[in-house]
This record gives sequence, C-alpha cells and structure tokens, in this order.
Amino acid sequence: MDLVVGASNDAVKSLVNKLGSLLAQEYTLIGGVSDDIQYINDELASMQAFLNRLKREPGGGGRNEQRQDWMKQVREVAYDIEDCIDNVGHRLRGEPRGSGWLVSLEKAWYLLATLYARHNIATDIGNLKARAQHVGERRTRYGVENPAEVDDGSDGGNALRDRPAPPPQLIGTMEPVGIEDAVTELEPWFTVATSQQHAQHQTRFLAIVGFGGLGKTTLAMALYRKFGHEFDCRATVLASQKFHLRRVLRSLVTKFHEQQSGASKNDLDGIEEWGEEMLKKKLADQLKFKSILIYCIYYYVLTIVCNRYLILIDDIWSVSAWDNLRDSLPENKKGGTVVLTTRFKSVSEACRRHNGDVYEHKPLSEGSSNKLFHETISSASYDLCVTRPVNKLVNIMKICGGLPLAVVVVAGLMASKLKSEPNSDLDALLEKLNQELSAVLGNNLTTEGVTQILNYCYKNLPPDLKTCLLYMSMFPKGSLISRKRLIRRWITEGLITEKHGRTVEEIAEDCFNELISRNLIRVVNNSSNGKVKSCLVHDMVLEYIVAKSSDENFITVVGGHWQTPFPSYKVRRLSIHRSDQQEKEIVERMKLSHVRSLTALESFRALHSTMHKLQILQVLDVEGCKDLSLNQLKKICNLHQLKHLSLRHTGIEEIPSNIGRLEYLEVFDVRDTNVRKLPASVERLQRMTHLLAGNKSKRRALKLTEGITKITALQTLSGVEIHGSSGGAAKRRPTVGKTTSAQTANTNLAKEQHSFAGMENLTNLKKLTIYRLVCFTDSDNELLLSAIEHLSSCSLKFFFIDDNFCGFLDSSLNASEAPPEHLQTLGLCGKLSQVPKWIDRLHNLEKLTLSLTSLTTSTLVVLGELPELFSLTFTLDSEQNTSALKILLRNAMESEGSIFMPAGGFKKLKLLRFMAPVLPPLSFLEGAMSELQSLELRFVMTEGLYGLENLISLRQVVLTVSSQVLEGAKAKVSQIKELARMIPNEPRVVVEEYNESS
Repeated sequence: MDLVVGASNDAVKSLVNKLGSLLAQEYTLIGGVSDDIQYINDELASMQAFLNRLKREPGGGGRNEQRQDWMKQVREVAYDIEDCIDNVGHRLRGEPRGSGWLVSLEKAWYLLATLYARHNIATDIGNLKARAQHVGERRTRYGVENPAEVDDGSDGGNALRDRPAPPPQLIGTMEPVGIEDAVTELEPWFTVATSQQHAQHQTRFLAIVGFGGLGKTTLAMALYRKFGHEFDCRATVLASQKFHLRRVLRSLVTKFHEQQSGASKNDLDGIEEWGEEMLKKKLADQLKFKSILIYCIYYYVLTIVCNRYLILIDDIWSVSAWDNLRDSLPENKKGGTVVLTTRFKSVSEACRRHNGDVYEHKPLSEGSSNKLFHETISSASYDLCVTRPVNKLVNIMKICGGLPLAVVVVAGLMASKLKSEPNSDLDALLEKLNQELSAVLGNNLTTEGVTQILNYCYKNLPPDLKTCLLYMSMFPKGSLISRKRLIRRWITEGLITEKHGRTVEEIAEDCFNELISRNLIRVVNNSSNGKVKSCLVHDMVLEYIVAKSSDENFITVVGGHWQTPFPSYKVRRLSIHRSDQQEKEIVERMKLSHVRSLTALESFRALHSTMHKLQILQVLDVEGCKDLSLNQLKKICNLHQLKHLSLRHTGIEEIPSNIGRLEYLEVFDVRDTNVRKLPASVERLQRMTHLLAGNKSKRRALKLTEGITKITALQTLSGVEIHGSSGGAAKRRPTVGKTTSAQTANTNLAKEQHSFAGMENLTNLKKLTIYRLVCFTDSDNELLLSAIEHLSSCSLKFFFIDDNFCGFLDSSLNASEAPPEHLQTLGLCGKLSQVPKWIDRLHNLEKLTLSLTSLTTSTLVVLGELPELFSLTFTLDSEQNTSALKILLRNAMESEGSIFMPAGGFKKLKLLRFMAPVLPPLSFLEGAMSELQSLELRFVMTEGLYGLENLISLRQVVLTVSSQVLEGAKAKVSQIKELARMIPNEPRVVVEEYNESS
C-alpha cells in the first residue's frame, strides 16, 4: 500500500489553519478545552513538518511499511479532529457579543442553552487530544524512520512547478498512430460486405479482441467515425465488467431517440423504471423504421423506410453478457452492424460461433511506437520538441511492448522530467527508467505489466497531483468529465491551496494541465476559446486509481464497473454509480457520519433512508438524478456545512426557502432544471462564489432578484433573465387611504422589477451571462447599461447577453461611452443590426459571439483587426428567425447577395462558426483567415459555401445538419464535402445530425 502523503499532509495543513481560527474566535468553552486545542494544534504542526519532509523525499516517502501505517493514522485523526472543529463552529454559533445588561442576559441564556453541547465538545476534544498524543508517540515507539534530509529548498524533482498555461487549441487530440493498416484491412468489412448484408437481411457482428491498453477502443472509434455516416443511425455504448443489461439498453434507446425526426424528450418519461422487455420493444421500434420528410413542389410527403444501424459495444467481459446483448438486438430488412471490443478470446469466439467475424488487434510496430513516443513528448509541452535520434529509446519501447497506453504515459513522464529538469539528458532519463522497469516487468508485457508501468508513473507524481488524480475515481468509467466541474470540486474539497501568490483557480488549472501532459487523462473536447472542455480517464488508468483510492480510504465507490471491497474505515468520500437494491443495502450498512463528499449518479434512491447521517457533508453532487424530490431537497438544505451543491439535470422545479441555512455554500448549480426563481433567503448565502443556472440552448433562465444582487462574493453569475418595469401590475392606481393586498403585491413587483439596479454591488463578478431581457423600457436600458459599465471596470472578463429582440443592444449598448475594454469573452445575441462602435477597442478579446443579424462584409473587416481574437461565432435562434429575416436579407443585398470574408486580418483566428436555421452564401477570398483551422456550420438550409480552397490552414469542416433538412440542403452538404476534398491540406469533413425538437 502506497499511502498518499499529499492527502495526509493536506488534511493536517487544512486542520492547523482551522484550529488557529477556532482559537482566535474565542468561543465560550468548558474550562481547559482551549488548552487541549492548543496542544492538538502544536502536535499537528509537528506532524505537518514531518509530512513536508516526506513530500520532498524521492518517491514521496511511501516505501517504509511502518511509515505508511503511521501516515494513515495521522490522516484519520486529522479528519476526525476537523469533523469535530467544524461541528463546534455550527453548534456554538450565535454567541452574543458586546456589553451592557441586555447582552449580559443574552450571554447567560446562551451559556445555559449550550451547556450540553459544550460539555460534549469538551469530551470529544479531550478524546481527540489523547488520540493525537498517542499517534505522535507511536512514531517513536515503533521506530518510524525520519526521512532523509533534502536541503536544496525544493520539493524534489517531481514537484509541480509554475509553468505557463498551454496555448489555446481546437483539435486537442492527435490522430491515432499505428492503426492505419488495421483500418484499411477492415474497410471491406464495412463496404464490400455491406451489399451482401442487404441481400441476406442479416445483422453482422465484428469482435475486436486484445488485452487492456492495446488500443481496441481507439480502433473501434476510428472505424465508427470513418464509416458511421453511411448508416441511418448509430450509437456507442459501454458494457464493462459489472454488466447491467437494462442500463445498456436504456443508453441505446436514449441515443437512438435523439436521432429520430420529430422525437420529444417526453416520449422517454420514466425510462429509468422501464423493464428489459419494454426497453427491447422500444429499441426494436427505433431500429426497424424511420420517417423521412420528402419535399415535393406543393407539399411534404411522409415516407417510412427501414433503418440501417451501427452499434459499437465497448468492453464486454463475459460470454453471458454478449449473449444477452445479441439477443436484445432486433432484425430488420436492411440488417444491422454491430462492432464489439473485448479483452477475452472466449467472447470473440462466442461472436464467431454466431457467424460473426473476429479481428485480433496487434501491438504497435517499433516504428509506430517510436513515432507515438516522439509525438507525445513534443505535444506534452509546446516549448519542448525532440528532433534528434534517442539512443536509449529502443529498450524502453521493448518494455512498452507496443501498447499505446504504456507508450504515452512513459512519454508523458519523460516530458515532465525534461520540463522540471531543463539540464537533464533524455537518454540518461530513459536509461534509468529502463533499469527500474526491467527489474519489475521482464521481457513480455502483460496486463499486469501495464499496471506496473502506471504504478511507476503514479509514484513519480508530486503528492498534490496524486491526490487530484485519485479524486477522478469519483467518476464512472467512460464518462466525460467537465474541466470546470472537476476544478471547482478540487477547490471546494480543499485539495488545492494558494501558492507563491497565485490563486487556487490558477493552481488547479496547472494541476489539470499537468495531468493531461502526463497522459494520465485524455482531452476529448475543446471549448471554442481553445481551452479543454472535457476529458476522459483511460479504462486501465481508472481501474488503477479506483483500486488505489479504495486501499487508501480516499474515495469509496459503490456500484462501479469494478468490484471493490466493503470499506473497513470510516467513509470520507462516497461515489454512488448505481442505486439498485443491492447498492442501496450496501450504502445503508456503511458508517456515513464522517462523509464529507458525496456524488450520486442517475438516481437518489440509495440515499433516501440515510440522509440524516450526513451531518458534516460539504460536497453534494446529484447531477442527473431525475428522482430527486422537493421533500428530499428540503432535507439537503438542512446540511449546514455544505459548500458545493450541484442539482444540474435533475427534475426539480422549486428551491425550498430553507436554502438560506447553507451559509457556507460556495458553488450552487441548478443548470438544466426547471428552477426559475430562488427564494428571498438566498441573500444569506454570502460565501457563494458561483451561481450557475438556466439552459443556454433553450434560453431558459433564472430570474434575477434583489436577493441575488446582495451576494457580493459572486464571481460567476450564469443563466439569468432580467425583468424590466413595464409590467402592467405595477401601473395600477392604489385606493386612497387603504392598503390592499394588491397594492402590496404591486410594491413587491416594482421592487423586483428594479432589482437589477443592485448589480453594481457585484464587483467581484468575473463572468456574467444574461439569457433574456423581459419587459424592458428606455429607463431599464439605462440602468442595465450603467451596471454593465460599472462591472466591466471592476473584475468582469466574460460577458454574454441575449436581449430577446427588445432593442437593448442597438439602442443602448452600442452607444456606451465606457465599453468593456478588458473583456476576454463577449457574446451579443438578439437584435444586433451592426457591431458596437467600440468593439475595435477590445484588444484582449479572445472569443466573440454575435447575432447573425450583424453579419456583413464591413463587419468582418472591423473584426479582422482584433489582435487576440481566437474564436468567432455568428448565431441566430430558430425562434427569432421570422423577425430577423428582413435584416439578413438586407445584409446580403448590401454585399451583392453574398457575405465575403476579406483578405488579411484575423491574425490569430482559429475557429469560425455559423449557427442558424438559414445561412446566407459565404465566400472566402484569397488570403482570407490564413490561420483558420476549423469551420463549423449548423443549419437547416444553406445557400452555399465558396472559396474553401483559399483557407490554407484549414484542418476540419464540421457540418451539423437538422434531421429535418430538405433534399436541396443535402445537395449543398455533398457539394461542400467535394470542395473540401480539393483543398491541398485535405481537411477532415465531419457531418453530424441534430434534432431540434428533442
């Protein structure tokens, strides 16, 4: 067991700070307790100094078995003391302060009322003092060795250094290396053999087999992307070790439903409760038929045709799981195509027995391994490039055995060492690595050998990074992990601390980027600003850190993809991946009174009877739990120590008034829910820094109230709508001499309608997104403009607003005399007939989103002069299409019927997007947008795209087409694809489909 020194040290460090704060607050405690607290504080400070020395020792100080056990004891007693201290702050709050006879009476009553609580606290602290004393003595008694002295003043060679952030990029993942031959070999299976399938009306199966880390999923996904567009519908699904047929079927039904024309999410209400037979029937209906709208001259014709489908099933572990899945898939007249990946030959042979084909995936060749190593080590840092031959690479590549996972994590480790030790030699580092790994692995690399390589790379992580990596075992296998969500949780959990004058957010970003550069997590999507949007943990890496977290009692996973033992210690962090009866019973048997962090996925069912045990809970993430009820939410609002509460994608419609009790709450996420307004008590949440609400794609928003504008600590306020003063109720005449309930309502309404005047109090705000303006007058426009100008002069870096075609953008914001010159991101949607006059002054602007109504050739000339512009998007909501059509037509006529992208300018622009129901003709002149890498179009109908050959740096074209697209638009798509093939650098063309109604 290799205990995390970082976790032990962080626990003690956090606690020492809290103990100092507790002593400073001078709570009225039972006599002698303050002395006990001071003793505990001094003892823990000594332990922290010892742990800091362990952190600086090569290997992190985890090699001595007695030392490991002692560190575990330190961490556990530190957590218990912290639980007690946090409870003191809650149970003894509200002590009267001041002087005078009235305060003296209040103090006397307070002492009497809290006598029992103070007595219990004194007992607990006395016991914890004894435990701390025994832990300190135990180190000497059992001969726990002191670490070797490190007197260079550093944190060791593996310390996380301050490094510049990686440059923004759009296409963050490299093209897979070494699978070209496999794709070519399997191409006939998807093309030539398909015509035979049509004649025989059979479902065809292909099993890709090979042990873990070989790249089976990478190959399968490459095939899926290359040939998937030839099928009417397609979906991927994860099977895994703990196979659950209902979950797999539910995932398939949901994904195919999203691809159906005219489908509504309401059609799948209650799908979590559907049985296997109902899911199989629904899947059969989806895969047998689809409806197509064919446009004739005077009418539409609804045609029903058979579906031709492609399904990728990843990571099947048993023959029984495969048999159950195969029997659940329907036959149809066109047949289906199913690709599966597995580690086990028994599964592939079962596939072969049912007339399936088997492809045994091979390791990378020596040349491909070398190429992958060099690409990885160069991409790990934008200022590091290996150009000369590496003499010692041959031995390392033999150890890696041609396994892509082994190659990339070793390359990531070498890149990190080269960055932290600039004068080191790569050959010397590889030779040392070769000696250390050879002794453990031998000549033939197996699955266990890959685990040994991962263990070696893990041990070479700085302690802080170990903790951050282990935290990712919270999330289930195959799930996309949002960078922002992960970083917020790291910070709230106290895993990240300020260093060297840098903020916790900056340190957290460094940790995230370092894990990516070491290839322990993989980038999946990049945001339009070039930063990582979401990441994924490789299956074998996740399996390793789940086992490590369980061994060290860092995170307890219930219902995950791998079997983990029942926890033998108090549970500190709990992640529930499934909430069936078995998982519910496991949770009920656990010691939950010390749980500080809880994540529940899909369902809240396993926690119904255990909520009362979670009294010191600080992080609660129930994202996606559709069965969360208002009554359960009221209980959650009694968890007074909560710092992070995510209700995203739940079905809640209302927030209870007792939300105000969560006085420590820092992050509150109600995005993609039906919550439209927060209770007045929200103004008591004075520690809240991030309030996330609304649904951007549907422009559903949270009403901005006076209470929200009083939360002055806010740094992020996202997804709000602002109501103006033109509501009819506020204009009614009051009855003279008499106050009625209607008058009171009118007064409250008027107060709410001008609540946004208090926005000027939010001087810490860094991000503000406004999804709608409602009932706005000229005076409201002036008030809002004044607030925006004030916030822009403070901390605001990100600003987005949709004026809902009320005229605010054209009439007020355009005329601003104090524009937001320091913005890095700006979004202006709604009625915008021209870009603001001051936009050329935004020299720091990196990301810009504008209403399509502002698109003219002259607009593009102005925007081309913005020096830092990385991403440019023109968008128009389908609901606004009617009112915007005249403006779009006028703009096109002014440019002789087409929008021309001028030559020159846009020196840093990498991404250009157009998203609207109808796109005007777009023409790129020679010399236009020389750095553009990605062009994305989303539409129902487009009038054409010309001059693609002039985009000399273009790497990809993404066409996202409505499922209701007409035949004429399909012809345009084919035309664009042909044009892209003629470009010398051959950009990748991706065609996707979206369903507006779902």
